Amino acid sequence: MLDSIDYKLCELLQMRGRASQLELAQAVNLSQPAVAERIRKLEEQGIIKGYAAQVCARKLGKDITAFIGVFTNHPRYHEGFVNAVTAMLEVQECHRVAGTDSYLLKVKTENTGSLDTLIARIRSIHGVERTQTTIAMATLKETTYISPALSEAEETKVTKKTKKVRKQS
Repeated sequence: MLDSIDYKLCELLQMRGRASQLELAQAVNLSQPAVAERIRKLEEQGIIKGYAAQVCARKLGKDITAFIGVFTNHPRYHEGFVNAVTAMLEVQECHRVAGTDSYLLKVKTENTGSLDTLIARIRSIHGVERTQTTIAMATLKETTYISPALSEAEETKVTKKTKKVRKQS
């Protein structure tokens, strides 16, 4: 069970991934060894999945961001499809979705030609019946930050503060 310090560590690590354990310890009023132990447990529990630098795709030559809806004609193709697209470096995200498509992919490619080649590769996967692609003209927000869920006690505090502010208005 996570406590408020674990939530705070998750928040700090997402915002300042290069912070030292000593800096984190000072931020949560614990010793460095206690913070190291908490981080180790968060990693073991799969809450912290890894550490990575956030890079600018455009500066690395990836000028196109697109979303590709993919419809497969039977659930038996799920495993093969997932194995194929997760091996494609251009695919940033793959989501199984409800609605007219079976999957939604977020991809980044160099240009429209490389996007066209990628779409052809996706369409060649066994079971893919159709795709529909939307190209992003501009990215206004893109983040990996996940806001931790509030505990019941924290939600109660927020609710009380909101009601108090509303009464004063």
